[in-house]
Amino acid sequence: MLQLFNTLTKKKEEFKPLHDNEVGLYTCGPTVYNAAHIGNLRSYLFEDILKRVLQYNGYHVNHVMNITDVGHLTSDADTGEDKMEKGAHREHASVWEIAERYTLLFLGNTLDLNILPPDTWCKATEHIPEQIELIKRLEEKGFTYETSDGIYFDTSKFKNYGKLSRQNLKKLYAGARLEEDPDKKHPYDFVLWKARESLGRETSKYGILVE
Repeated sequence: MLQLFNTLTKKKEEFKPLHDNEVGLYTCGPTVYNAAHIGNLRSYLFEDILKRVLQYNGYHVNHVMNITDVGHLTSDADTGEDKMEKGAHREHASVWEIAERYTLLFLGNTLDLNILPPDTWCKATEHIPEQIELIKRLEEKGFTYETSDGIYFDTSKFKNYGKLSRQNLKKLYAGARLEEDPDKKHPYDFVLWKARESLGRETSKYGILVE
């Protein structure tokens, strides 16, 4: 019997997939604006161990990993320059050249560490329409609001927000770690889509964030 630690219940529990012998595994991949360091690669080693354990126990694993080649801002407070643009400025190259350069470097890292490749690589720039469609669905359901610099998820509309980390949002002190954003309704709301205007360029509501 395979047991995994359940972050929600804080207990080890028997692993039961949604479908017999079939496991869907999504793991966060790199933001390809610079070389990965050893701390980054530790995460991928952990994911690889989990995948191998599932396979060893007889499960067929459908593994998807994203590659963030746009949309990752330099600040945890949803501000600053896009990391891909920062990398392009640093190396006097295009965003596309930076993405290709560090994607290939990351793939080399995984080969050196004998990390099994995912079944599907999912680049952010190849799924912009799906991202927009998802945000529109959230808008229709009343989970978002628009500010001068983008569209934010309203965490107050999700009653169980914070349950997984067991955070009491009422006791969190705004501004203790991140600078407060006056446009946010709540300090823990997060950006779903950053408007081009906030980056110094004019565009429509869902303007593409790459050139």
